[in-house]
This record gives sequence, structure tokens and C-alpha cells, in this order.
Amino acid sequence: MKKKELEILLQKVPNYKNPIPNLEQYLTPANIAADIIFYAFQLGDIKNKIILDLGCGTGIFSVGSFITGAKKVIGIDIDNSCIEIARKYALDNQYEISFYVKSIEKVNEKCDTILMNPPFGAQKSNINIDRVFIKKGLELSPVIYSLHLTKTLSFIRNLVEKNGGNIIFCKNYDFPIKWSFDFHKKSKINYEVSLLKIEKEK
Repeated sequence: MKKKELEILLQKVPNYKNPIPNLEQYLTPANIAADIIFYAFQLGDIKNKIILDLGCGTGIFSVGSFITGAKKVIGIDIDNSCIEIARKYALDNQYEISFYVKSIEKVNEKCDTILMNPPFGAQKSNINIDRVFIKKGLELSPVIYSLHLTKTLSFIRNLVEKNGGNIIFCKNYDFPIKWSFDFHKKSKINYEVSLLKIEKEK
């Protein structure tokens, strides 16, 4: 499968119906999700692997992982409404993906690779939530692909190293977020984000 074909398939993943502001529920753009998944696939981190999608939302990373040959895919999110959307979409398309409602702190499923786009911590209720995701990721998997605000990379790098991991790859994206909530003042705003590939020290 070519990356463009994967992107076209991921464009069909449904968006949130009623996004919750303090959970920072924004769908990862299909072109960015496809680029991340295709890169991980090329490095052998998806095909025939057990994949965990933390904070899966409506399941774009989960769907992409299944399409590209993962052995098992698990998507986890704290919000039941988005899990219902993800489950229905997977069922309708015969994607064998397991979705669970669970808080990040209670996740204990071990896996080969984690893909995640955790909340950026832009809301006061979510300050330092990326810290929780990174720590949990390093507990569960030897390989993590994670998106973070580029301006936080110094903090993230220190956090990763303190928890026994190393950042071995970084790629920047312009992440567009369209108007979703009443407090948004613009129809769209672009954030500078960075994909990090993190490996646990052996």
C-alpha cells in the first residue's frame, strides 16, 4: 500500500460528534496520521506487531495500524462517546480492533509499539497530561510514536530520559485545528508539532 492510499482511507475515519474541550479532542489530520503510520510501518514497528493506541479518540491510528498489517490493535480512550464511534466504524468496515474505555493511569496492556497523539496540555485541566502519557508509554512498550507541541520538546526530552527512554527521531508538522468550540476565535489555527520516536533503554 502506498502512503497516499493509506491517507485516503484514513480520511474516512469519523470525527468527534460532540468534542469535549478539556480533553482537547481534535482529530489528527489524515495526512499526518498516514505519514506517521507509514514511517512506523517502514521501520518494522507495525506489521505483525501488537499496537496500542493511547488516547485513541475515534481511532485513526488504530485503523491505520490494522490496515498496514498489525497482528493486534487496541485503542483506549477515557471518553465513552468517541469509543462508541470508533467501535461502530471498525465493525462497519470489518476492522478487527479492540476499543476500551479506560483512563490512562489504569492501562496495563503490554505491546510492541504505541502510537499516540496525547492532549497538548493547552487547557488548564490538562496541564502536564503529556507527562502522564509518556510515563505510561514507557511502562508498556519498547517503542513509542508520539506527537507533542514543538515548543515543549526540551521538557519532553528531559522527561523521556528520566523515565528510561531515548528520542531517536523527530519530525515537525503544521497541525491545523479547525474551529470546534465557542472559545475559538479563528476558523483555523496551525500549531507546530513534532513527532517523536522514542525507544526504551535496554
